[in-house]
Amino acid sequence: MDSSSSEVTDFISLPKIELHAHLSGSISRQCLHEVWLQKWEKGETTMQDPLAEMPVGKFDYDLETFFPLFSKYIYALVNDLASLTYTTNSVLSDFQADGVIYLELRTTPRAIPSAGITKEIYVQTILDCIAQHNSSNDSMKTNLILSIDRRNDAQTAVDVVELAYKYHSKGVVGIDLCGDPSVGDVSIFEPAFLLAQKYNLKITIHFAEVAQVPTSTELKTLLSYKPHRIGHVIHVPENLKPEIEKMGVGLELCLSCNVHAKMVVGTYEDHHFGEWWARGAKVVLCTDDVGVFGSKLSDEYALVAKHFHLDRSAICKLARSGIDSIFGGEGDRKRLRRIMWRG
Repeated sequence: MDSSSSEVTDFISLPKIELHAHLSGSISRQCLHEVWLQKWEKGETTMQDPLAEMPVGKFDYDLETFFPLFSKYIYALVNDLASLTYTTNSVLSDFQADGVIYLELRTTPRAIPSAGITKEIYVQTILDCIAQHNSSNDSMKTNLILSIDRRNDAQTAVDVVELAYKYHSKGVVGIDLCGDPSVGDVSIFEPAFLLAQKYNLKITIHFAEVAQVPTSTELKTLLSYKPHRIGHVIHVPENLKPEIEKMGVGLELCLSCNVHAKMVVGTYEDHHFGEWWARGAKVVLCTDDVGVFGSKLSDEYALVAKHFHLDRSAICKLARSGIDSIFGGEGDRKRLRRIMWRG
């Protein structure tokens, strides 16, 4: 990863770390179309073709249209072991092809009763895909994060943590809190996050995503759960920014998602990446939902290079800044240091 040149011309070949990628949201439209076509030909679905439901070039999903896209369409299409396996393998291949050398996928454990799939079978299936992919290539290592949805009740959240702990040795490296930021009382998740801390599971939390919701009380509650990383980090009160800096947490920033979904005011050059990067925070560029918002991780690097005038040296520094924020072990970090400092 030579940083001596003044220009980066190939962001795909740049070794990259992806730490905020939702599995279902990372499925390409072409892959969803292929799943739909298989089911359509067998008479197993009456749903509309994904290429019609999610037209090529449409990326302007806001928070009102984004979450129903999953609950009413993607989840309904990826509804058995065959489609879950097919889409997971496709997502892994797509990230690898984009030059990602370390990936942490995240997913909310999902039961699919119609297919006899429990939440545990769901997680096992994804882990099997990851294990097979890890063993068949040397270029990308993948781990898994299990997500608690803000719509969950307290016991469901605890169950997610227990499941993560059970499969910690199989590749589950942490816990996430995600979902519609306008719903739920995050204080009910305290027992789950205390349990995660007891189990030494790493924690990442979707944080201050929308202006209407992040009350100071909620944000302080989320920080009290001692996250190792926080995601989006958009509408943060000024008095909390020094606390976030002091905590030294990794910041998972997703430019295209935030701009397309109108989570930020303005466009790319107005994104808060510039502020946090200038502060010297542990910034990690991420995609969030590349299947929905259409911007690969290599595209995200191209965007910050263009809009924030980062030269090759700065881009390489940014790419490496994620190493200390990964939830993987020291062996993973050593591998990344070796690759990302290679001349």
